[in-house]
Amino acid sequence: MEFDWDDDNRKHLARHRVSPQEAESAILDEDAVLLEIESEQSEERIKALGMTAAGRILAVVFTVRGEAIRPITAYTPPRRLQKLYVERRGDDAKA
Repeated sequence: MEFDWDDDNRKHLARHRVSPQEAESAILDEDAVLLEIESEQSEERIKALGMTAAGRILAVVFTVRGEAIRPITAYTPPRRLQKLYVERRGDDAKA
């Protein structure tokens, strides 16, 4: 699966101190928890709680456009969502 990046979504992630590579890694985490988001937007929005290759837990909001995943934003999730990820993962991941 490919990712749809442009200056807008790269800059938005940078404001949250998240790199495109980290966002991709979190979305592709085989243990990622996917949550549907209710949105006023016409596109379906999904939130992935996933861990990067470096062990950072992120929340990444994205949509799927055709065959590409378009990240919209990413950030360090609140502790309750980090806990949800750890519980679903079923091991001692950092929280």
